[in-house]
Amino acid sequence: MTCDGHDDEFEKHLDEEPDPQLDPMRSPGVGSDIEALEDIEVGREDVTIGEASPAELSAADTEPVADSDAAALLADLEANDPVDRRRAALALKDEPTASAVVSGLARAATADDDADVRQFAVEALTAHGGDGTGTSGERAAAVAVELLDDDDPWVRAEAVVALDNLDREAHEDDIAATVDDDHHAVRRNAAVSLFKLRGAAMADRLLDLSHDESERVREWAAHMLGGVDENRARDRLQELTDDPATVVRQTAERALDADPARFRRNFGALENDGRLLPGEDRLNRMPDL
Repeated sequence: MTCDGHDDEFEKHLDEEPDPQLDPMRSPGVGSDIEALEDIEVGREDVTIGEASPAELSAADTEPVADSDAAALLADLEANDPVDRRRAALALKDEPTASAVVSGLARAATADDDADVRQFAVEALTAHGGDGTGTSGERAAAVAVELLDDDDPWVRAEAVVALDNLDREAHEDDIAATVDDDHHAVRRNAAVSLFKLRGAAMADRLLDLSHDESERVREWAAHMLGGVDENRARDRLQELTDDPATVVRQTAERALDADPARFRRNFGALENDGRLLPGEDRLNRMPDL
């Protein structure tokens, strides 16, 4: 599917590898002048590290199940302990694609009562979805579309990542429908995915998002405005150099120095970088200006 008005630079579409799960600490605005951690709006207000158990903090560590086969992991996906289910979901990401694996992850992603299990499961399911075609790809895409309405914003944000990874062109309308989500992580992921499709044609939306209440959304809007070769984009970036948030100011300053065409060409370069951390998705990497 191609979309009228899309920037020619983006017609070639960044295929191959997917873009990494929302890591709220990744930031195009973080540089050498960040004055303090409080200058960064991490934004995952629902997480209280101090109340998490050691087991919960290590849930993303799949080392304890490194020797488990798919059957054992699928059994763990039904365990009473949500930490065991989270770990099993992540570990199943690296198992060979099989009907039982796809079905188990799809069930966990849509039916588990633990939001982290649902998030990890859709991430793992996406890894088995290939390019979004075929039985596994269609199942993964259908699950991701369903999860765009999940009660938990981080599950919705991961669902956007999933659709971006599977086939952002085919699911452009689904992704676009989330750019006004009430959570900043979803809005940001949707904007990043759409920018990879539309390029400078995203100018109006990016200008709107540059006024977002969330500094993380303003930061990424400023970052992507570096790829818009228009005076109104430069004027807005100049205004953002006085933004209350340090990360937004720094991002705007860098974006003003960027060459728009080169920025757009390089924006998705991280999609071909296989050096990912556990639980990370390239959608949330920091593209290099």
